[in-house]
Amino acid sequence: MTTVNELTRSYIRKRPSLKDCLAKGLINYSALSRLIKSELKDKKVTKAAILIAARRFRDELGSEEFTEEQIMELLKNAEIEIKNKVFAMVVDKSLNERILELEREIKSENGLFYLIEGSSTITIISSERYFSRIKSLLRRNLISSSQNLVMIIVKSSPQIEKLSGVVSFIYSLFADQGINLVETMSCWTDTMVVIEEKDLPLAMQILKF
Repeated sequence: MTTVNELTRSYIRKRPSLKDCLAKGLINYSALSRLIKSELKDKKVTKAAILIAARRFRDELGSEEFTEEQIMELLKNAEIEIKNKVFAMVVDKSLNERILELEREIKSENGLFYLIEGSSTITIISSERYFSRIKSLLRRNLISSSQNLVMIIVKSSPQIEKLSGVVSFIYSLFADQGINLVETMSCWTDTMVVIEEKDLPLAMQILKF
């Protein structure tokens, strides 16, 4: 049987903004307990029990090793690289072999070319100068494409491996300002996001720590 503590913690953990406010002591516990009580299916759970569970969880959050300040310090020391004139194209995965040939050709020219492989599709991220060439070769299996994009690469220190929540923190910064992430991927210390070119000035302001 699920306990009140488990129900309360699960509710809060699924809502990062609520968890952050709780950790910083910005939550009205009475209001929080009423909110959780109103959404829980278990009618036997009391607001008083939820309030006590939330206070206990707040104490645990306060002792967590990694904090938002540590994430911001890591990002403050990160390098930012911008690649403009980028496009993203989604194609049918049945063209896997031809796409690999394209990748070899473009990379032999020192061109930009990334692949994100899904269960049934492949997303290609490349430079605008290759757009017509790739679209012509893959047009029969083209699902969608987006142009006038930029890629932002956040190059962090290896500490990112041990610091949880860095990527979600970056994503939340963009989401809070209404910037859509067209595509995103990561590779060890590099976190890469593709956004519309018009959003670049705001994005750079967001990433100043």
